[in-house]
Amino acid sequence: MTHRVTFISPATGSSLRQARFDDGGSIDAGGEARARASAGFLPAAGRVVASPSVRCRETADALGLGAVDVAELAGLDVGRWRGRTLTEVSTDEPEEVARWLADPASAPHGGESVQDACGRVARWLESSPEASGRTLAVVEPEVVRAAVVHVLGAAPEAFWRLDVPPLTATTISGRSGRWNLRLGQPLESAEAAGDH
Repeated sequence: MTHRVTFISPATGSSLRQARFDDGGSIDAGGEARARASAGFLPAAGRVVASPSVRCRETADALGLGAVDVAELAGLDVGRWRGRTLTEVSTDEPEEVARWLADPASAPHGGESVQDACGRVARWLESSPEASGRTLAVVEPEVVRAAVVHVLGAAPEAFWRLDVPPLTATTISGRSGRWNLRLGQPLESAEAAGDH
C-alpha cells in the first residue's frame, strides 16, 4: 500500500529572520497568522508527528494539528553553536564553520554531524509503519533536507544545496525503499497536490 509523508516546515520566527541556530524561540505573530490561515488546506492524515522543538510544536498548534513529538525527527544538534547566528560563529570559528559546511561527517560544534542527522531521519523513514494513508510531519528544515537526501539516494554533501522555505510542504509517497518526491509547495496547494 502507498504511504504518503508530507513534511511541513515551521513558520517564521526571530531565529529564522536572524539566521540564528535554533535557540528554542517561538514563531512570530506573522508566522502564526500565516499558519492559521493555511490550516484548512492540509490533507487529512492518519498520523501527525513533529520535531520536538518549540517552533514546530507552535506551528502544529497554529495549523490545528495535535502532533506527537518524535525524537528521531529533531533538528540538527549544533552543540555549542545553538542560539548563535551563523555570522557570529563564522567570525569566531571560521575554520570550523568551513569544515562543517564542506564535510558532512564533521561536527566541530560538539553536536551531531550532517551525515549522522541524515542517517537518523532515513532510519525513521524506513522504519515507519507500512500502513497506507498519510502522515503529516511538522519538522525542522534540516529534517526535510535529510529526508530528501535519503529519498533521492543523494550524497550527504547535497544537504546544504536544498532550500526549505517556511510553511511549505514536501511530500514523499511510496513505501520503504521506493519513494517519489514532491518538493516545497505552499501549504495552500498541498492538499490538491498530495492526491496526484
